[in-house]
Amino acid sequence: MGREQVTALIPAFNSEKGIRELLENLKWADQILVVDSFSTDKTPDICREFGADVLQHEYINSAKQKNWAIPQCKYDWIFLVDTDERLPPELQTEIQGLLEHGIDPATDAYQVARKTYFLDTWLKSMDLWPDYQVRLFRKNIGRYEDKEVHADVAVPGKLETLKNALDHFATPSLSKQIGLLDRYSRYQADEWEKHGRPFRWRNLILRPPYAFFRLYILKGGITAGFRGLFIAFHTAAFVFFTQSKLWEKEWRQGKRR
Repeated sequence: MGREQVTALIPAFNSEKGIRELLENLKWADQILVVDSFSTDKTPDICREFGADVLQHEYINSAKQKNWAIPQCKYDWIFLVDTDERLPPELQTEIQGLLEHGIDPATDAYQVARKTYFLDTWLKSMDLWPDYQVRLFRKNIGRYEDKEVHADVAVPGKLETLKNALDHFATPSLSKQIGLLDRYSRYQADEWEKHGRPFRWRNLILRPPYAFFRLYILKGGITAGFRGLFIAFHTAAFVFFTQSKLWEKEWRQGKRR
């Protein structure tokens, strides 16, 4: 049985600052496919320098972008990685070993733990570790859930777990993290509206403080110093803004005054 071949799939937008390092991590892949959301920086040029195939496609949300890109991949196995993630040498070696020695035909996908770094510090509390993500999967099997935000790969068959972790540099600056609040709360409000979830005053009033309490106290954010306090407050703000945008949607439809 020959070596399995794999496409490394990277969704990208204005990622010139760090994408070279990620591309270096993926030199072992048989194809690197970058689906670019019409970057205005040098991201596409840098990717082509590394021999990557670059396709450009309008971004609607993360799940739709990835589901559009998956059928464009050349090989039967796909390793999907975001531009703020890196593959340590141990993880690269593990994946190459799987491909070289053959994968159980009954296995449809592999999940990988993520080490989330907040301002260069690995955080293990607040549900941030091990944070399993399905990233290595069969092209004809793996598709992302039809969700506006936080969609996962739906795997109908056997799911295995890789031994080594993926590094996730989620928050290089507070400005970037704060800037995500508006976009992601809009996505979440759109998702709730799509499923007919109505605005409720009790959710606006009670859910944000509970989100803070859950992460900061119940999930150990208090042990992470300032970083834990920021993440708990940021999550509470996300919940508040999402509920507020749900209210706004109903107000614009004439359901609220």
